[in-house]
Amino acid sequence: MAQIKYFSTNHKASEVTFGEALLKGLAPDKGLFMPNAIPSFSKEELNALKGKQYYEIAALVFSKFLGEEVPMNDLLAMTKDAYNFDVPLENVIDRKYVMRLDQGPTASFKDFAGRMMGRMMQYFLKRQNVNKLILTATSGDTGSAMAHAFYGLNNIQIAVLFPEKEVSDRQRKQMTTLQKNVQIIAIDGKFDDAQAMVKQAFSDPDLECLNFTSSNSINIGRLIPQIVYYIYSYTQLRKQDSDELESVVFCIPSGNFGDMMGCVLATKMGLPVKKILVATNENDEFEKLMKTHKYNKIEPSKNCLSSAMNVGHPSNLARLIELYGGNMDEKGNILKEPDFVAMDKMFVAQSVTDAETRETIKLAWDKYHVMLEPHGAVGWKCVEDYLASEKPSEDQLLISLETAHPAKFPKAIIDAIGVDPELPESLSGLEGKEEYFDKIEGNYPAFKEYLDKRYGWRK
Repeated sequence: MAQIKYFSTNHKASEVTFGEALLKGLAPDKGLFMPNAIPSFSKEELNALKGKQYYEIAALVFSKFLGEEVPMNDLLAMTKDAYNFDVPLENVIDRKYVMRLDQGPTASFKDFAGRMMGRMMQYFLKRQNVNKLILTATSGDTGSAMAHAFYGLNNIQIAVLFPEKEVSDRQRKQMTTLQKNVQIIAIDGKFDDAQAMVKQAFSDPDLECLNFTSSNSINIGRLIPQIVYYIYSYTQLRKQDSDELESVVFCIPSGNFGDMMGCVLATKMGLPVKKILVATNENDEFEKLMKTHKYNKIEPSKNCLSSAMNVGHPSNLARLIELYGGNMDEKGNILKEPDFVAMDKMFVAQSVTDAETRETIKLAWDKYHVMLEPHGAVGWKCVEDYLASEKPSEDQLLISLETAHPAKFPKAIIDAIGVDPELPESLSGLEGKEEYFDKIEGNYPAFKEYLDKRYGWRK
């Protein structure tokens, strides 16, 4: 297979290598990078992954996208260093599971993409002997995961913007207690404001001297690692007594749609996915898109209990539209309709209210003794509704994602079930640490002025 190159979803920029796409973050025409070919796993290759460790499967996935850019020995070293924690697959009932992506250093699924992306970025930066300033916006867990992933790296500084009133205390303190090469900035606004400010900075010619890149899920280096846990969980749980690969249903709590796109790419690579349940909170723009085939952003996004999913215009939606033969620009305009017939066959889109989220936390605990935080509960509500309406067999493999540790949302858990979640080691001791962060208004001129004062771009 020829070396994969990466093109922009806006189709006005030249194709680049993976390393170039990784370090650029956003394409020059404001589009998102996508591979010009999707590599595949054969049935025999998927069968051979049974029993493999997570880092081994990760290295194989990356090798298919990176080709000869990074030798396999280097990939294995990076994945073994990045994925030094467990990925529990908790049985709920029959062959229905919760995959807990909350065992990393910030107790969030963002650790999976962030830690590997940090190591890959450091690899390419050292090779080129250059420095980068990472700009990223967070609606919850991204900021802490990215701050930890890049903390202390010599070639990188990172600035994280977050909506001051829409993250939990623990989410904030995981970012604001680090310092060194990590700068945290609270904005008086919404996540969508922060994301728009980051995107505008990337395209501002005045700021080219700062050598930006992004660690948001707009970066292809964040997306490819999110393919791995779908392949891992399936190969660990699938039946082995048949020559044919059985199907699997995944349920994905979705905000900026990076996780969902990881599952779609895994499907395109040959994973036998029967359905993808796309679970959102009250920011229901995708559910409405699937029902009406018309897209309207939610501005401003709604502030819900599942704060990391408070996204009114998911950036990765442009990638999904692209994969299904359509085209969407960075502002959310659908310039060419995707194949909605094919999308309708694959996706079940459902939005979940905060009241339903709280009820599901209680239901999962009372019925199964499974503890879910708000994001995982949004997903499990969709699972319950899917099981009730579609009535799949008890034998149907279904895996729902739990994207953060319940201890990151103690109030929601205590209010729902009266239990204070036990703190994992990664969250212990945060309360006593001093915080360091700046505050600015939620608009681009304020952000640009801040960058001038902090990093001296005018000099």
